[in-house]
Amino acid sequence: MNTSGVETLKSSIAPIRDALLAHPVYGQIEDVESLQLFMQSHVFAVWDFMSLLKALQRTVCCVDVPWVPPANVTACRLVNEIVLGEESDEDGQGNFASHFELYRNAMQQCGANVGPIDRLINAIRGGLDVSAALDSAGVAPGVREFVTTTFESIQTGDPCRIASAFTFGREDLLPDVFRRILESPEMSRKSEWNGFRYYLDRHIELDGGEHGASAERVVERLCGQDPARWAAAGEEAARALKARIRLWDAVNEQIAASRSMSARS
Repeated sequence: MNTSGVETLKSSIAPIRDALLAHPVYGQIEDVESLQLFMQSHVFAVWDFMSLLKALQRTVCCVDVPWVPPANVTACRLVNEIVLGEESDEDGQGNFASHFELYRNAMQQCGANVGPIDRLINAIRGGLDVSAALDSAGVAPGVREFVTTTFESIQTGDPCRIASAFTFGREDLLPDVFRRILESPEMSRKSEWNGFRYYLDRHIELDGGEHGASAERVVERLCGQDPARWAAAGEEAARALKARIRLWDAVNEQIAASRSMSARS
């Protein structure tokens, strides 16, 4: 196992990761209105997370017919286990749901606007490409930039880049991000946030445990001993983290603008 490769990569992106975890947006989620604004942007990251994961599954596993054995069966197994949890997890009510569906249900519970994300999904189901679907959904520029960055990673078709964006821009990152959100005292006081808390707790449990470790092993398997692959993985990880910072910047500005408007009215 090329542990040194992962550790070297993590060390190279640590300053960007630390800046992201210190972002002021977490302290802004202190009432229902700010949570609604946060979720209305963040849901697009929840959605394109699944697209990134499915792209990884497509590059590592055989999803074609006729089937052929995967080139790296260990990586295939690890990715399929992650897909199982993310696409069809326990929903806390005795049923199963994707994490995207858990998030959308939590949005409805707290009164967030699901119109834009529903328009995006319907547009894609209707055959539009991602860019046209984003236009149809009327998303904010910060959201569009983030989703575009994700799909640029996907379109490289490079297993190492896709795996790195997924692992270090998502799986390895999100438990710490979500813990920051859960630190808000409001999170324990508002019953309408129960669905959101379940989503956060479930992600922390899975991504902070088996999924995060599995994703790192996938990167190790794909990059092996090749310095060029590790360099590409590090570049993609940094790119994904910077995109998240810009998304949080946009959400933070949106919340601040909404509060300013409310204060003047």
